[in-house]
Amino acid sequence: MKILSFGEIIWDVYPDKKCIGGAPLNFAAHAANEGAEVSLLSAVGYDELGMDALEIIKKHGVDISLVAVKAAYPTGRCTVTLSERGVPSYKIEENTAYDVIPEPEESKLKEFDAFAFGSLALRMENNRQTVRKLLERNIAKEIFVDINLRAPFYSKENVVFCLENATILKISDEELQNVALTAFGEKLDNEAAIERILNEFENIKLLILTCGADGSLAYDTENGDVFRCEPKRVEVVSTVGAGDSYGAAFLVSYLSGKTVPECLRRATEVSADVVSRAEALPVL
Repeated sequence: MKILSFGEIIWDVYPDKKCIGGAPLNFAAHAANEGAEVSLLSAVGYDELGMDALEIIKKHGVDISLVAVKAAYPTGRCTVTLSERGVPSYKIEENTAYDVIPEPEESKLKEFDAFAFGSLALRMENNRQTVRKLLERNIAKEIFVDINLRAPFYSKENVVFCLENATILKISDEELQNVALTAFGEKLDNEAAIERILNEFENIKLLILTCGADGSLAYDTENGDVFRCEPKRVEVVSTVGAGDSYGAAFLVSYLSGKTVPECLRRATEVSADVVSRAEALPVL
C-alpha cells in the first residue's frame, strides 16, 4: 500500500540537545515501520537541521523525493526553554520551510491509497492551496486527517477544512471540545461534539477518538457501529508522538483490510510502545 504524508518537519531545540519531530514525519516513519510504502511531502531549509532531517527520515524507510529544500527559509524548529524550576515553554517558529511546501509535479506523484495531513501545516495560505490542489486531483481514495491544534496556529477555516475533507478523522479527547468550539462556535460536551461533527460532515466514514489512559473509540458511520478498545497498561516515559504512531498503525491496518476492532488493537499496541520510551520515532 502507498501513503502520502503531508506537513511539517520540526526540530525541538533544547538548551542542550535537539530532537526531530513533527506529526507528519512521526506518522510517516511509523507507517513505514508497519510495512507501508510512504512518501513524505514537506520542505526543509538548506541548513544543518535540514540536512540532518533528510538523513534521519531516509533511515526510517520513508521516501524523501517529495521533500523540497528551500534555501530562502530555515528548517522548522520549536525552541524549548526551561524555567529555573525546569518547566518547559515552547515557541514554534514561523515562516519556515514547511510553510511553503510546493505542489509536486504530476509526473512525481504516484497513486496513493491514502493521503494524510493535519492542521498545523495549514497555518499559511501556501500550504492550504497545495493541499486543495492535491485533493482536487483525487490522488488517494482515503483522506486521513489527524487534527493537531497548536495555538495560535489554527482557525475556524482550517478546522472546517480538515473536517470537510476527511474520510477518516482522528481527534484526541483533549482537543475534541476545542475542535467543536472552533468549528461551530459553541461549547459542546464530547458526545454532542461527536454527534454534530458526524451529522454535519457526512464525508467522514470513521471517527477515531483517542482517550489517553482510557483507551480509544471508533465511530463507524457506514454501519452505525461504535467500537471501544481498552488501553494497554505500560509505564509512561513520554507521550510525544504517541498519537502519530496510533494513527499510522490504525491506517495501515485499515488499508490492509483488517476489521475496525483489529485496527484499534494494533494502534493501541504501537502507541503503548511509544509512550514506554523517550523516542517518538520507531526504534531502528
